[in-house]
Amino acid sequence: MKSASARRGTNRISPVFLGIAAVTAVSGWAVWTDFAAAPGVAVFLFVTGAWIVSLCLHEYAHARTALHSGDLSVGAKGYLTLNPLVYSHAVLSIILPVIFVIMGGIGLPGGAVYIERGRIRGRWKHSLISAAGPLTNVLFAVVCTAPFWLDALDGVPDTFRYALGFLALLQVTAAILNFLPVPGLDGYGVIEPWLSYKIRRQVEPFAPFGLLAVFAILWIPSVNHWFFDAVDALLRGLGVTEWDTYWGRRFYEFWEGTPEIPTVTLPR
Repeated sequence: MKSASARRGTNRISPVFLGIAAVTAVSGWAVWTDFAAAPGVAVFLFVTGAWIVSLCLHEYAHARTALHSGDLSVGAKGYLTLNPLVYSHAVLSIILPVIFVIMGGIGLPGGAVYIERGRIRGRWKHSLISAAGPLTNVLFAVVCTAPFWLDALDGVPDTFRYALGFLALLQVTAAILNFLPVPGLDGYGVIEPWLSYKIRRQVEPFAPFGLLAVFAILWIPSVNHWFFDAVDALLRGLGVTEWDTYWGRRFYEFWEGTPEIPTVTLPR
């Protein structure tokens, strides 16, 4: 059996994650105080750092739920340390989602941690494990939009508001896309335990391509327009306007040049 110190080691938060969280906090402070000479760079670091933190917590939610459902191997794999470098598919889980944000401002999900499903009994448990990750994005979206729907924006610097609005957009898109019932995504993982063995075997070969297929479909102009119209409508219901997300993305893409802060009265 493992010693108590070994068990604690599998649950100790990784210095890598703490470093990412520290960069996010410092860059967020720089955005809030307008400390940085180049606010776009500060927004980029803040939003990217917060996005990676959310990805780590997304995967952690999968692993923690699996642990309590019967898969004790997740601790030995290091999944409970929040270290993004220990994921089975670090490129899919972290690098590609960040590239997607940089390329198109889309919060596409990444590859999930490896769960030993054979250790888990009960279809509901399997569905909950898959749902735990995107539910984390839902929680992040609620937190990011809280200042907007609580009408608590008085005193919030405009640049920070824009960054928060853009981050909210990423979390909402990630939650929606994650819940799509597409093979390889969490939404399919939610319904998969309830499908017949024959259907699951037929769908299984397509799972590695599900994420790329979603990304490719979103490049179709009509689909992209329809999707973001739906996302914007949802964000408006939460108090985040297209103005907020537009300028958040403009500041985020600092390589395009730092935009002039609009001199208009924003809704509070």
